[in-house]
Amino acid sequence: MSTVVQPCARCGARWTVQGAPMHWCPRCRGVLLSPAPIDAPADRRNYRWVARRPDHRARRAQPSARAVTPTETPRYLQIPRWGLIDPPRHGTPAPRRRLDRLTDSVTKLLVATAAVFAVATVTEVMRYLILLHNRTRLIHPAVLWCSDAFVIGAAVLSVVLALVTAVAVLGWLIEARRLAYTEAGQRDPRSKRALAFGCLVPVVNLLWPGIFLTEVVALRADPRAVRAIRIWWVAWVFGGGIALAALLWRTADSLQAEADGVLFSAVTDAVAAAVAVLTLWVLRTIEGHDLLGHGRETHRWLIAVDPAVPVIAPVHPGGRGRTADIPRSEAIDAPAHEDNSAQDREQEEVSAK
Repeated sequence: MSTVVQPCARCGARWTVQGAPMHWCPRCRGVLLSPAPIDAPADRRNYRWVARRPDHRARRAQPSARAVTPTETPRYLQIPRWGLIDPPRHGTPAPRRRLDRLTDSVTKLLVATAAVFAVATVTEVMRYLILLHNRTRLIHPAVLWCSDAFVIGAAVLSVVLALVTAVAVLGWLIEARRLAYTEAGQRDPRSKRALAFGCLVPVVNLLWPGIFLTEVVALRADPRAVRAIRIWWVAWVFGGGIALAALLWRTADSLQAEADGVLFSAVTDAVAAAVAVLTLWVLRTIEGHDLLGHGRETHRWLIAVDPAVPVIAPVHPGGRGRTADIPRSEAIDAPAHEDNSAQDREQEEVSAK
């Protein structure tokens, strides 16, 4: 009897090898393993036995007990037009800072600042008129109280609003410089602290804001913006000088000097309102708009050429008789010919003789 057998991988039966090896189990039609001795050790076999539980097939058929987290059904946000690639959703936008919010409202703040300084100018002028009226007549205490309330209120509100507007303009300047240098493929060489120091510190801010704005427009080569910045710069320095003179004027002790100081304050407020309007003009000019926020119209200048030759020749009035058939140029160039009427008169005189 042969000692070489072939185990069945399905039912485990062992079949004695009689001649050529078989491939399929005669009992269960399972796969027969390679021939090997009946008690061959594991190192002499090309297969290994795996111990499984009797119910392993039933356990495999059962669904997994692990809970599956439900996921959102994939879907397109819009109908695909150029392919089946759906762009991923953008992440949550970064929270906006307070300076960014002020920067978005820089136009409204400048308009409000100009309006408040205009109101302050009117209140100072009214106070000066009351002082003139008080030279000859007494003033009712209620009128004086109302005048003080309007003057002090407008002054405090204008100062606070001017400081907030200065911070908003600083934010606009930082963003404008970042965009300008990004378009030029460069990086802003000045830090935010340097920009804040040059724009918010008194006396220093009379010089550096103009330099910062000039650096922005130098990257874009806009002569209109350069001219606007120069005009604003002169007005800005003039306004700073007027404000400093108004503060020094208030130290006077005489009654006439104090009255003149009221009028000087009115002039200072008017100049401040004008500077606020000029600042808005500069900002919008750099952005490519006019003072009202509309886009600037582009004018194209063309080289002048010779006048066009008319397609139809001009029609000249013709005379009677043969002169109607003679071109005008010949009629003008032949002044030596006698007139037909003169020849007729000569013939009539000869006939009469």
